[in-house]
Amino acid sequence: MPHHPAPVSPVRIPRKTRLRAQPIAAVGLSALLLTACAAPGGSAGNAVDATPQATSSPSAKEAGAPTPRLVYTHDAGISVLDATSLEQVGSAELSGFNRLNPAGDGRHVFVSTGDSFRLFDAGAWTEPHGDHSHHYVAEPKLTELAFAADKAGHVVLHGDKTVLFNDGSGKVESFETSALATAVEDGKLPATDVYTTPEAHHGVAVELEDGKLLVTLGNEEGRSGIAVLSAGKGQERTEVVRNEDCPGVHGEAVAANEAVVVGCENGMLIYKDGAITKVASPDAYGRMGNQAGSEKSPVILGDYKVDKAAELERPTRISLVNTEAASLQLVDIGTSYSFRSLGRGPAGEALVLGTDGGLRVIDPLTGAVTSTIPVVGDWEESTTWQDPRPTLFVQGSTAFVTEPATRTIHAVDLKAGKVAKSAQLEHVPNELTGVKG
Repeated sequence: MPHHPAPVSPVRIPRKTRLRAQPIAAVGLSALLLTACAAPGGSAGNAVDATPQATSSPSAKEAGAPTPRLVYTHDAGISVLDATSLEQVGSAELSGFNRLNPAGDGRHVFVSTGDSFRLFDAGAWTEPHGDHSHHYVAEPKLTELAFAADKAGHVVLHGDKTVLFNDGSGKVESFETSALATAVEDGKLPATDVYTTPEAHHGVAVELEDGKLLVTLGNEEGRSGIAVLSAGKGQERTEVVRNEDCPGVHGEAVAANEAVVVGCENGMLIYKDGAITKVASPDAYGRMGNQAGSEKSPVILGDYKVDKAAELERPTRISLVNTEAASLQLVDIGTSYSFRSLGRGPAGEALVLGTDGGLRVIDPLTGAVTSTIPVVGDWEESTTWQDPRPTLFVQGSTAFVTEPATRTIHAVDLKAGKVAKSAQLEHVPNELTGVKG
């Protein structure tokens, strides 16, 4: 029988958290840098109580175009940059090691704080209005809205759904991404559909286009594979197919053909057209635990590690898994990299930031390195995975790369193949993400 954990109490947000905002940067985009009621099994009762005033935007100003912004964490909290000028436009104090994930609506970011998925408003958004849209900017702010969690884990965006995974309870919460903006303006979070995995584990879940739910399988002792559940609500879902030939299952990505993959310690699983296919590693231990997909390519970019006993392996090979052919190609790029080094370009090209400071652009079909763009100085990955390291985040045709050693961020124009702009940061950057505005 499925395990149903006791309800989690609402998260209480410390009052000491406060926002420090800077004047909003001038609006303008550079062509160079851009490119209700809960359903059965659902819940709307695990969000922090907040009044509408807590999420409204009295400082909002209309802009002439979308205003993308970047959000990064540091040891004092969270800071926000204008993605075009790289000027800081706001910050919030928040202690502890915090992880960032886009909420999917182009405006908000989820901050995984351990006991919650807390909503951060990056302060830039677009509202459709008939045959056109209106664009706005406002001061960024850390809202008082949060989904309570027991070890907040992965946030997955796919189609029109956002899915949260609780590692400590196995609770999976999904909601329509489009419902987030309206709910937040009303001072609440959207109602969610809740499914709980049979056993808690460090996992991930993806709601598919047809309403089915892909979830990882595992418990506190280990993780073994994935199951795909029928469309439905909550625990009413039934298992359709499973595959347990995936020790240490970790991460997820989606390819252009709607194939969903998860990484294993001995290859990768591909779910496509109702079936699960295993692509095996050529090594007994060949881990592909971190992946990057693209809606422009059937190929998934992944890391590749072969030393299970290593405290920290510094691999030089990356994996390219073709989800159409169910085939694997390993490419030695001549330098090591980290789990924050993988990304995809606007045409589906594979991007890997090496410890030699170069951003490699790779043809995902052939594995050929088409160019290497110098971006940062040489660096070495720390053995502590939470420590700052150069981090890659791609938005449109711009690749943003942080350089903690110099407290700098660089904007790389992928079309021109060079760094277009760099800026000094107030804090040493750690995690990095962004919103399209």
